[in-house]
Amino acid sequence: MSISAIDRTLRSRWGSTEYRRRFRILPRVLLYVLLAACSILMIVPFLWMVSTSLKPDYQIYEFPPSWIPREFNWNNYVSAWRRANFSRYTLNTLYYAGFSTLGQLILCSMAGYAFARLNFPGRNVLFIVVLATMMIPFHMLLIPLFVILRFWPLVGGNDLLGLGGTGLVDTLAGLTLPNMVGAFGMFLMRQFSKALPSELADAARIDGCNETNIFWRIMLPLMKPALVTLGIFTFQEAWNDFTWPLIVTLTERTRTLQLGLQTFRNEHYTEWGLLMAGTTITILPLLLIFIAGQRYFIQGIALSGLKG
Repeated sequence: MSISAIDRTLRSRWGSTEYRRRFRILPRVLLYVLLAACSILMIVPFLWMVSTSLKPDYQIYEFPPSWIPREFNWNNYVSAWRRANFSRYTLNTLYYAGFSTLGQLILCSMAGYAFARLNFPGRNVLFIVVLATMMIPFHMLLIPLFVILRFWPLVGGNDLLGLGGTGLVDTLAGLTLPNMVGAFGMFLMRQFSKALPSELADAARIDGCNETNIFWRIMLPLMKPALVTLGIFTFQEAWNDFTWPLIVTLTERTRTLQLGLQTFRNEHYTEWGLLMAGTTITILPLLLIFIAGQRYFIQGIALSGLKG
């Protein structure tokens, strides 16, 4: 039977109204099924991570593997926390992620608003230059950034010329400074600022308000969705960062959580139970922050015009 014959049969059996109603629901059902399948694919690695973190060592290497531990080994979490000095690493990571996020929110919102609303010579050219920096891989900047921090004057034993000491290398300040502003944050805040109603700023100028007060008192509160979006992106990037802390930190005093997880891996053996327990501990703050800011995150992405 051809498709046209099936179509005529269904129309004659259900009627035109019932036919349209049922087939209007079909695409939505297929979409939900596709989204549910993608969600399962995304969540399976996290479920396996939690399952492995609760297994005793002998069950981790069993084949075929099992999802549910026969006995829940909660001691993996206690051992992981103590073995890797997670309390120190957590404080260092909170410092790194927190101040990086704070710097991005303040500096990028100011720069984005200036690029969107203020007229000054060379604005478009300067913005293109800022965007061009996004095409430079971060790994190409590792050596220049390290050299700048190493010869930073008057800190870490350095003199006025930046010689004689270690500068900002192996310090939390040196870890954080390069990540306190970025081209992506400026772009995001500029796109959002362009969508804000200009009538509010015009009315404030008529009342005698200067540009500084317009930004801090009127425009910045309206940027909350974009600020939350940028904050989530920045905090997640800094929290999960491995390469930059590996380069600029030298001692346990300044290490972050991602470096601390390497405690459970060596050349010949990996303690998978402790590693998965430590990874689960590391992921929990990110999940809580995303859940708390999810509404503003989606709104910020929608209003700023970002896609993909």
